[in-house]
Amino acid sequence: MATLVFSSLGTMLGGPVGGAIGSLVGRQVDTALFGPSRRQGPRLKELAVTTSTYGQVIPRHFGRMRVAGSVIWATDLVEHSEAQGGGKGAPALTTYSYTANFAVALASRPILGIGRIWADGKLLRGEAEDLKVSGTMRIHTGAGDQPPDPLIAAAESTERCPAYRGLAYVVFENLDLSEFYNRIPSLTFEVIADESLDLQAVIGEVVNDIDASLPLPGMAGYTSEGPPAGDIETLAQVAPVEIDASGETLVIARARRQDAAVALAEPAVAVGDDEFGAASGFTRHRAPASSQPPAILRYYDLDRDYQASVQRASGRPSPGEPGTIDLPAALDAATARALIESTARRIDWTRDRISWRISELDPAVGPGALVKLPGIAGLWRVREWEWRESGIELALERALPAGADVPPALGADAGRGNAPTDGLAGQTRLVAFELPFDGTTGTPDSPRCFAAVSGDNANWRGAALHADRGDGQLLPLGPSGRARAVIGTVHSVLRTANPLFLDRASELTVSLIDPAMQLPSIDTGQLALGANLALVGEEIIQFLHAISMGGGNWRLSGLLRGRGGTENAIGSHHADEDFVLLGAGLVPLDTMTLGSDPGRRVVALGRGDDEPVETAVLLDGITLRPLSPVHPRRTISNDGSWMLSWTRRARGKWPWRDGIDVPLTEQAESYLVTAGQVDAPLASWTTPSPGLEITAAIRDELTALAPAIPIHVRQQGTHALSPPLLLCTLP
Repeated sequence: MATLVFSSLGTMLGGPVGGAIGSLVGRQVDTALFGPSRRQGPRLKELAVTTSTYGQVIPRHFGRMRVAGSVIWATDLVEHSEAQGGGKGAPALTTYSYTANFAVALASRPILGIGRIWADGKLLRGEAEDLKVSGTMRIHTGAGDQPPDPLIAAAESTERCPAYRGLAYVVFENLDLSEFYNRIPSLTFEVIADESLDLQAVIGEVVNDIDASLPLPGMAGYTSEGPPAGDIETLAQVAPVEIDASGETLVIARARRQDAAVALAEPAVAVGDDEFGAASGFTRHRAPASSQPPAILRYYDLDRDYQASVQRASGRPSPGEPGTIDLPAALDAATARALIESTARRIDWTRDRISWRISELDPAVGPGALVKLPGIAGLWRVREWEWRESGIELALERALPAGADVPPALGADAGRGNAPTDGLAGQTRLVAFELPFDGTTGTPDSPRCFAAVSGDNANWRGAALHADRGDGQLLPLGPSGRARAVIGTVHSVLRTANPLFLDRASELTVSLIDPAMQLPSIDTGQLALGANLALVGEEIIQFLHAISMGGGNWRLSGLLRGRGGTENAIGSHHADEDFVLLGAGLVPLDTMTLGSDPGRRVVALGRGDDEPVETAVLLDGITLRPLSPVHPRRTISNDGSWMLSWTRRARGKWPWRDGIDVPLTEQAESYLVTAGQVDAPLASWTTPSPGLEITAAIRDELTALAPAIPIHVRQQGTHALSPPLLLCTLP
């Protein structure tokens, strides 16, 4: 606080120089009031990001750790462009995307592999080793015989490309950057360096002739960025060790806890009056309590995806700022709490010190040894010894009794971590179709082609769409986007019903591809406004009621059939038809790219698809096809001739208002009347009005050709003929 005050005051009075002087004075005041900041161990990197700095230290990792790494090679971003549309005078739309090629160094020692990868806090690679975006990743574990990466070798030439042996790194090739604002994201990697972790693995690779087979219980991983001495010092803060350099091999072991301590003789009294304990041969004192005893342990928490976390020791708070131990290790909350509790108890217990003089050197009495003192209770540990003229002086500290360093069973909470969802990419489901002209969208001369694209779970991230015009060549239609259409499968066969009335008898059982998807119920007012339109097979329906039966299964009732001029498909249903809710989430398709061949197909491929998904186009041609006429009528004249008439309908003009006829959507009004089979008629007539007179003589000629001849009428539209309407049957 004083630093801020003096810095601000100095800036006001003396500008930048005054601010610097004020900051220095304020820091001295803060130190005098609150004591210096006491932090032990290498500082934890709470918000470490991927960097690329020349000369940056690449750490050694042991066990499992989450690390940022350093970019050691990269190319410029690769731009990809894709043009869509542009036919019949329409403007072409060009979309751009970017990919990146780069390599990230992770560890300066060999590793076993890579687990999860985070990019800007989101999962780029999950537990199942699946990349969440398109691209290729290659892992080089740092083996002594690993070859150069083929991408780097191709870009830099094999003569200039190093193999980076002994260095673990990953290479990303054509990594899609659309999820990361078209830039290389900040990456962190779950490095799997070893199956188990002990002190020998941490130090033995650097120091020869060392025996440090000391397990580190509870530690899943550890990061070393400095010399082995620094690692020993860091770990010894929470796990005391003994170091024996008397032999040919340096031995590092856990501090002894033996009950059979060495019994020392009575202290030797020195002759000189200036020696310590002149009358008794020993002195005893209690070291003053630390002004900043270690009470906080910072570590990487396993339950929070290796995020930096804190555990505090219990007990009476001390004045000033408590000491903090930074331990660059991966722990769970319970282990971290136990470590800081035992550390705090041990430091307080060992404040009791004794200086003891002996006259004979015992090889068993050396630094780290436990001893018993005559007349003084407890066990004492030899911290150091010195051979002097007056005898051998031992510096002792009180040792924890066996079991005293075991902390009480205290609860530990890692805190809440907002971990990103890790799920496998969903499988793509695709239904392609045309929709009738609705009078408001587009023009009556352009087909309305759509694709309903969806995935079977929320992790589906869209698919790339392509058109196959029937020749096997795939033409890009663009991405589907992430919005999922509501798609399912109809298990019941929809029976025949009259499209003129609300079908209250039929029910439809639908299984949606994702149980999380919903179908709404509506009232008759919303039904009249066109809500709840759905495609079932090749019939468009509306439904009033949607009742969930659990597990993504729904029962639909209150149906309006044959909507949009699809009444001819009412009797053509079968089991396991596609169900699509017509609304948001449909992807419009470029008709120029898709073409008009009857064998055209739409192909989709998403991240979770092993093979492309393809489908034919349902309701093919319905946008440009006129609606079939309705209300057939026959009037018999006195001379025996028949007057056949009908009522015209129009594409996109669904309301039928009283007093006026529907507008003519086609360029001209024309009808084709046929006698016999529709595709191979015995006779045909073309008329510009909704009526035709058939004389008795013509009827006699036709009946002589066949016993029962149906007569149909079809409206001739600008682009196609309507479905036929049966007018009557001869004779």
